[in-house]
Amino acid sequence: MFGENDLVDTLSRELDRARGKRDALASDVTTLTAQITEIEARLSEEKDRRERNHVLGDIEAVKKRIMQPAKAFTPVIGELCQATEMAAAVIPEARELNNFLSSVATEVEAAIDSLLRELDRRADAVRVRHAALDLSCLANEAPTELPNDISDRLLRLLRLPAWLSRSNEVGKKEAAENPRSTAA
Repeated sequence: MFGENDLVDTLSRELDRARGKRDALASDVTTLTAQITEIEARLSEEKDRRERNHVLGDIEAVKKRIMQPAKAFTPVIGELCQATEMAAAVIPEARELNNFLSSVATEVEAAIDSLLRELDRRADAVRVRHAALDLSCLANEAPTELPNDISDRLLRLLRLPAWLSRSNEVGKKEAAENPRSTAA
């Protein structure tokens, strides 16, 4: 019987050691699982931060790309207005072109301001994590439309006055050259 007790004691000790190893491994697994969860959370936060920075950079690049030609547009329209004022001394209809140019400049400036405000609003939303913008797809999409009130006003303004229309000038020249065309 003495040999049987040694076997039972040996097996009990091996069982206790195996349980101890299992408990240690279980503790390690729990610790590693917590570390993995923490690292995954940090990785996700870093990816979000980088994505937000990327989107903010894209928005700033778009704003810069809009503002550069807009800054050049205003002086050119100003020079055209000055030139048409001088021409108005000789051709009174030039005042109409001057008014047209001023209206176009005002509407373009209003549309650009509206667009820049919307870009700023979206940048603010990205900064506070309320928007997930994907501007990379914008390069492949058609440009977004201006709001209807702005686009309608621009279209009305861009209709040339009758005295500036080339088609009217061509029609008048043809009528003067061929008097029968209007009588037929």
